[in-house]
Amino acid sequence: MTALFPGSFDPITNGHMDTIEQAAKVFDRLLVVVMTNSSKKALFTPDERVDLIKDAVKEHGLANVEVLARPGQLTVDLARELGAGILVRGVRNSSDFLYEQQIAQLNRDLAPDLPTVLFMAEAANSALASSMLKEIAMFGGELDRFLPKKAARALKEKLQSES
Repeated sequence: MTALFPGSFDPITNGHMDTIEQAAKVFDRLLVVVMTNSSKKALFTPDERVDLIKDAVKEHGLANVEVLARPGQLTVDLARELGAGILVRGVRNSSDFLYEQQIAQLNRDLAPDLPTVLFMAEAANSALASSMLKEIAMFGGELDRFLPKKAARALKEKLQSES
């Protein structure tokens, strides 16, 4: 079974990797797809995000995970195009659950044959949010325990070059 894990991944966090690792154990093939979140302004380009995710996936030795960018497409349409039969989402806390429940219901209305599977984050990743990590990086805080190595370096470099 092929599953699709869509997200903005700006940048990828250990929370995202937690979800990717869990889903990679369950599904034969996992497509991690960089998409557009119209309510957020991205810091990294789609190609930069793909590169950071590919590096993290390789570091974790996840051979059944493919990474690609498809900004500007509806998730359910992309899932059909790529032959994915399940959508994957990660849940960090109760606020996430309510948000993900709404997304899952909308996707179900658009594509009743495409279920969503939620993976719960490990406790260590339950507070990770890209927006908070960007703030930590902006003020010179340590990121290595929150992000894959290359993503932590890239975030620091990107925010230092902008200031």
